Amino acid sequence: MGDTRFLRWYRTIPITLMAIVCALTFGFSLVPDNLVRSIFYPVKYADIIQEASDRYGVDPYLVCAVIKCESNWNPTVQSDAGAQGLMQLMPATSQELATLGSVDSSTYDPTALTDPTTNIEYGTAYLAYLQANLNSTDEVIAAYNAGLGSVSSWQSSGGDISNNITYAETAAYLVRVKDAYAKYQELYPNGITDSN
Repeated sequence: MGDTRFLRWYRTIPITLMAIVCALTFGFSLVPDNLVRSIFYPVKYADIIQEASDRYGVDPYLVCAVIKCESNWNPTVQSDAGAQGLMQLMPATSQELATLGSVDSSTYDPTALTDPTTNIEYGTAYLAYLQANLNSTDEVIAAYNAGLGSVSSWQSSGGDISNNITYAETAAYLVRVKDAYAKYQELYPNGITDSN
């Protein structure tokens, strides 16, 4: 008898959790967009991002989404692997972009990756480089995380790249960046430099 009471009670846990999630989701939908923008999806350095995006032909919403997912807008963060700054660039990547002439290294020092302006310049240039060598935004996002070589091997399988990704981290990264990208488009319909 005691066991059946426990099992009946235990079955209410998923229902209770589902009700809580629904209530939170509904509550979240009532929060004004300005509050959601400032707390969850801020845009810092909007003018710098817009200028770099215009210069390199990269969607500024994509730059914001990458920054949100890579560093959550912390310009001084550094990964265990050595990636630095807002867009979590490896020093070797910024140096290569400078060597290729993609970025003017006399203006933007490739070793100063904790400087927001420099980091955004190199990160946006890298996104432009990936765009020039790949076919879709999904491929660009995946390559930003896993590298061009990995995406090239996934392309050889044919079809949608998201179905061919073999790295769990990259698959999750693709979903996170695409979600952030959609939120930035939704919350900043007049562009990232619009403060209203």
